[in-house]
Amino acid sequence: MLQAPSEIHRIVVVGGGFAGLNAVRSLARLPVDVTLVDRRNFHLFQPLLYQVASGGLSPGDITAPLRSVLSRFSNVRVLMAEVTGFDVPNRRIRLAGPDSTLDYDTLIVAAGAENYYFGNDAWAGFAPGLKTIEDATEIRRRILGAFEAAEREPDPGQRRDWLRFIVIGAGPTGVELAGAIAEIARDTLRHDFRAIRPEESQILLLEGGARVLPPFQPVLSAKAERALIEIGVRPRTGVRVTAIDAEGVTVESVGGGVEKIRARTVLWAAGVKASRLGQLLAAATGAETDRSGRIRIGPDLSLHGHPEILVLGDMALFEQDSKPLPGVSPVAMQQGWHSAKVLAARLAKRTSPPFRYHDKGSMATIGRASAVVDLGFIRFGGFLAWLTWLFVHLLYLVGYRNRLLVAIQWALQYSTFNRGARLITGSGAGPSPTRPDR
Repeated sequence: MLQAPSEIHRIVVVGGGFAGLNAVRSLARLPVDVTLVDRRNFHLFQPLLYQVASGGLSPGDITAPLRSVLSRFSNVRVLMAEVTGFDVPNRRIRLAGPDSTLDYDTLIVAAGAENYYFGNDAWAGFAPGLKTIEDATEIRRRILGAFEAAEREPDPGQRRDWLRFIVIGAGPTGVELAGAIAEIARDTLRHDFRAIRPEESQILLLEGGARVLPPFQPVLSAKAERALIEIGVRPRTGVRVTAIDAEGVTVESVGGGVEKIRARTVLWAAGVKASRLGQLLAAATGAETDRSGRIRIGPDLSLHGHPEILVLGDMALFEQDSKPLPGVSPVAMQQGWHSAKVLAARLAKRTSPPFRYHDKGSMATIGRASAVVDLGFIRFGGFLAWLTWLFVHLLYLVGYRNRLLVAIQWALQYSTFNRGARLITGSGAGPSPTRPDR
């Protein structure tokens, strides 16, 4: 059994994402022992994961080693381990390995989310999502490999299939990914091939709703759609994907028409669900979950009947003003900070303060010098919005080194139209949609 290093209040935090890392940093200032458990040894800045998938950044640019980030806190230790279960009556979590457990007085679970294919898990092999570094490098391999396969394909019809890219889901991730592919085709690879013209690639962005960027105000959605069209992306709204295979996707329109769209590269940005740990925790505690697997939590972020267990971030179902909060990084970060306030109040035997999310706005980048920003009191798009997007993302990157490297990469990319991480790694030169990723 793994024991905490002292007998003072023991807090175990599961997950080193936005919620977990900010919780640990805030808790480290209290007279407690904190143990962070994560199956990876790094924190991942997920909002820039699409730039790794498009060759603009390398994985190391958007990751930070957890031990290094937390090394200055003497009351914090990091365990690289996988949580396999919860022994709630004995306040203990089970870890992978023989007889490996960890005791706690307070447990904070912030294990994030994973790709969700709405019950069609077989689609994952044909249309990878974007939640991990491995997802990003696989998508990069498929995108760049498609151009390589088209270059050596003698049949015009097959070549068109290789040069057609489909992104499913027009939320921020889908819009950013589609825009990045368009920039690769139109600018980065424009002069690199002889048998094909990358700028003639077709990028389709499919959305089941009535407009792109559904969470944004309609005026910003319209701006984003115009910007996408200008760089060569073709948004199609009101279409529902009913099948995905090695040859493309089958969609059904609002009017009931069914169409097969041929493409050798299909990418998924349409849905996520809570980590599988949420199911294990719900089973162990009897907690209520929604259809995405999120666990309902109370005003102080704890489970009903189990005040010693807090759930944060993408795993949590927290309703504010009768609406569930979205699974976005600002919510996760604020919940991480607030969890320390809850624990500080409890240690001082005060009433725990209720959590209140303060929405500072939303933003999404479409491509080079183009983005949309909604700050609530003002909404705008274009170059100024793009600069705002750059500043905010640099501000929240973990580590000075990462901020500096990313700023340099962005400056070089803007001035040269080049993407410096265009590596095709893994088996095969091109996409292999018939091979499942997982």
